[in-house]
Amino acid sequence: MLKIGITGGIGSGKTTVCKVFETLGVPVFYADTVAKQIMVSDALLVAGVKSAFGKESYTADGSLNNKHIAGIVFNNAEELARLNALVHPAVFRAFDSWVKQVPAAVPYVLKEAALLFESGSYKLCDQNILVLAPEPVRLQRVMERDGVTAAQVKARMDKQLPDEEKIKLADQLINNNETDSLIIQITKLHQLFLNSSE
Repeated sequence: MLKIGITGGIGSGKTTVCKVFETLGVPVFYADTVAKQIMVSDALLVAGVKSAFGKESYTADGSLNNKHIAGIVFNNAEELARLNALVHPAVFRAFDSWVKQVPAAVPYVLKEAALLFESGSYKLCDQNILVLAPEPVRLQRVMERDGVTAAQVKARMDKQLPDEEKIKLADQLINNNETDSLIIQITKLHQLFLNSSE
């Protein structure tokens, strides 16, 4: 079974691309969604977060105290790196467990992660897809989706590795630019991965 990583900058439409793959019967692991879940369910991770950021990182009912964590890591690259160093290995563990539950007959799975390259998890995948979209399109999508300003979106974009750097690390590219057909690009890749997995 091949493990295919998939990523893209904020607003690139990587979730949309993943949904198309799902309609083709491909199981998708959404790393960012899982990360939120294991922040409260993975005992090892919870202990690590409390140890690094204090017991007040969690509320009395066991849920994550987002305000407390955000206050520490928001504009502090060092603290954010500390948090990621706890979260990323836990996500890797969750992905490994998830893969074991996928039927052996499945030719390939997708691992969708915003920080696929930044976290180094792309090295654990057989191939990696980068979803690209022009910056004005991405800005517009995120502003509409999250109800935020262009400046707020730009600030988020600046925290991610630039596309030029990601392109060097990617094996496959999907252009989600509203002119090239997504379906055709995805179908081609689907066929490629099916052939590679035989």
